[in-house]
Amino acid sequence: MNIFSIEIYKHNKEERIARTWGTTAPGLPYVEEAITNAGNWLIGGDLEVIKPIKYHDGLDRFRMSPAELREEFKRRNADAVFAFQLRNPVHNGHALLMTDTRRRLLEMGYKNPVLLLHPLGGYTKADDVPLSWRMKQHEKVLEDGVLDPETTVVSIFPSPMHYAGPTEVQWHAKARINAGANFYIVGRDPAGMSHPVEKRDLYDADHGKKVLSMAPGLERLNILPFKVAAYDKTQGKMAFFDPSRSQDFLFISGTKMRALAKSGENPPDGFMCPGGWKVLVEYYDSLAPTGNGKVAKPVPA
Repeated sequence: MNIFSIEIYKHNKEERIARTWGTTAPGLPYVEEAITNAGNWLIGGDLEVIKPIKYHDGLDRFRMSPAELREEFKRRNADAVFAFQLRNPVHNGHALLMTDTRRRLLEMGYKNPVLLLHPLGGYTKADDVPLSWRMKQHEKVLEDGVLDPETTVVSIFPSPMHYAGPTEVQWHAKARINAGANFYIVGRDPAGMSHPVEKRDLYDADHGKKVLSMAPGLERLNILPFKVAAYDKTQGKMAFFDPSRSQDFLFISGTKMRALAKSGENPPDGFMCPGGWKVLVEYYDSLAPTGNGKVAKPVPA
């Protein structure tokens, strides 16, 4: 329930697409989902929320408002809050980045840094794992002790994923300031995707973190670029990539991870906690063809 002060303005689709994505090439997922068939007028304006929306999907306990998040960090006596956004299941490479960030903050003199694990809760591409299954997987990561529940707050970030690279990552970072974060972890090609037509990445892999270092309005947010993590075959675990012994490392992409889960295979030991991987396999099992040859609809987690 809310009060909305309405403003109506023309929807210049081509300009919006060009400015947001830097291209008008066909095949941009969010454009096809939400813009191409949208109307020619948009409604905006100030919004005063009286009562938050409830989805009654079993995930409302994770839908914390910025004010609720700030209160939670205060309750936990956090003297630093570092945010990590993702739209994928958490593997041990992600966990390494998050735990190493906390270590760095402790070395900087902070006494109780708290992690805000803030997965995307809005639109994602059809080949991404649905939110309900991702949240179930994240819970297993905490249960298995990969991340410390005492120093981790898991909350859904309700934004859709635009896959708009350096433009979108500014929104992602600024929104976390409102939620109480003062550190933001950013990696290679944030909010990026492959070019929808050409065989290349749509954005330069380093432009996202460069934009964040100079974008206005981010003065209160410390940007923390992270090193690349990969599977170290000599240690049997995820580790920071060492170019001097590149032959020892295996890069397991999201595509490869999904292919393994779909086929019921296991990744190398140390890639993901067993409980989290089991959830991922269960999700893809729920998509297997039924007896009539049709693919079943995803079962809610």
